[in-house]
Amino acid sequence: MNKKKESTKIRKTFLKDVFICSLGAYGGPEAHYGVFTDQMVIKRKYLTEEEMIELIALCSILPGPTSTQTMVSMGYKTGGPILALLTMLVWALPAITIMTILSFLYMILNNLNISTDTLKFVGPMAVGFIVVAAFRIGKKVVKDKMTTVLFLFGALTTYFIRNPIIFPTVLILGGLVSILYSDEEDLWNRVDLNPPWRYLIAFSILALLAIILSLIFNNRIVDLFESFYRYGYLVFGGGQVVVPVMHSELVHVKGYMTNQEFLTGYGIVQGIPGPLFSFSAYAGGMAARGSGVIRQIIGSIVGGIGIFLPGILLIYFVYPVWENLKRIKGIKVSLKGINAVAGGLIGVSAIILMQRSGIHLENIIVTFLSIVLLLSKKVPAPLIVLLSILAGALI
Repeated sequence: MNKKKESTKIRKTFLKDVFICSLGAYGGPEAHYGVFTDQMVIKRKYLTEEEMIELIALCSILPGPTSTQTMVSMGYKTGGPILALLTMLVWALPAITIMTILSFLYMILNNLNISTDTLKFVGPMAVGFIVVAAFRIGKKVVKDKMTTVLFLFGALTTYFIRNPIIFPTVLILGGLVSILYSDEEDLWNRVDLNPPWRYLIAFSILALLAIILSLIFNNRIVDLFESFYRYGYLVFGGGQVVVPVMHSELVHVKGYMTNQEFLTGYGIVQGIPGPLFSFSAYAGGMAARGSGVIRQIIGSIVGGIGIFLPGILLIYFVYPVWENLKRIKGIKVSLKGINAVAGGLIGVSAIILMQRSGIHLENIIVTFLSIVLLLSKKVPAPLIVLLSILAGALI
């Protein structure tokens, strides 16, 4: 009984710390890791710094929301699969709830007779966030001639071909080139994994079922689940990387929302703590507009669940065998090329989004000021978001 009480106490304390992290984590995986290290490693000692770095490496290899998968892995390590699920809910639910509410933003403004021009600078500001993300990621992934070529390949290909299938294609090609270019020996060394196959089977069945149902039924909610679930298993590197994929399909191909509406949501999510993938709740809600409040809320829920679910199932499948998996050299080698291509995707998405926002002097100024403030690291992201809204209201 004492052991059970002690275990329950550890779980409650752990979830409180997860909630603290969710309230203080801004700006994507790179910024989140600093919060995780401070709260979960230094203050609480749930794991060592070396173990944290290993988890980050594991989640960087996998597709999906990197910082969310890292947090869920910590939950799995601390208390098994049930605590991992609770960790996911505590970490992501606050941001998903806020972004679901914000999917009604344009409707609320119209009902209150407030001009949507108030939000006109949020888009250019969001472009600033993407430029800084591309710059920071580019510095990390462009290390030699091969990664430079792959960075440019990813940027140029996705600039001229705006089709959803092109994004996973160029990422896979980047990984293959990295493996072929490598001079490492015994890349696919045999290891005994003994993985829990039920999670991979569930992951695969859901992916296949979503595709089949979206082809059979002409239903917006089903289509949204298929789209967001696909984003969740085809995107490497976190929220910044999913932006060009989402934008191409939801705005350019399917026309579920305008460029300004997309950028408004992405800009606002920068000022909200928690995972950037929570933007999917806003995008799902916006895409399901027009058939009532309940349907729009369902669209937000489908977007949130759809994009997070693949990454969580993959963590449940991979984490138990991580000690053996990380000994496979080919997996780590392929990540070098995948990340280089992803950096190119992010860089070109900033150019495309700026073009679609309109290359006006005031937009350029807002984007430039956002970049300067972000690089200075002296002004927090939420304040930058509020300043862009205030500027829209005043000008």
